[in-house]
Amino acid sequence: MFKDTKAFSSFSVDDLAKAKAFYGETLGLEVTEEMGMGLKLHIAGGMWIFVYPKEDHQPATFTILNFLVDDIDRAVDELKARGVVFEKYGGKLQTDEKGIARSKSAEEGPDIAWFKDPAGNFLSVLTKEKA
Repeated sequence: MFKDTKAFSSFSVDDLAKAKAFYGETLGLEVTEEMGMGLKLHIAGGMWIFVYPKEDHQPATFTILNFLVDDIDRAVDELKARGVVFEKYGGKLQTDEKGIARSKSAEEGPDIAWFKDPAGNFLSVLTKEKA
């Protein structure tokens, strides 16, 4: 039924101005305002994601947006230089000193590092070759 239908994803934030600055300036995405209703985050391939304000916003407890990168170390370093703080985990998903969970093989999945937007939603950067 939807095989040839375009779709988009959306998520909420508690402060649209902070979201616009973070996604546009910190992450470097093209961000446009959508008739006072929210923001469009323009991503590769001509697609976009809708970000809308929600008064009683609760941050997602899961990763809402993953960015595929060629070099995760470089991406983490660049984001840290822009003020992004990466999550640190122990146990099964243990992260290193940079905040990167490194896999030992493609079967374990990609190398990945998680961070949050100003609204507390989880985002990640992960390696393309293992994704």
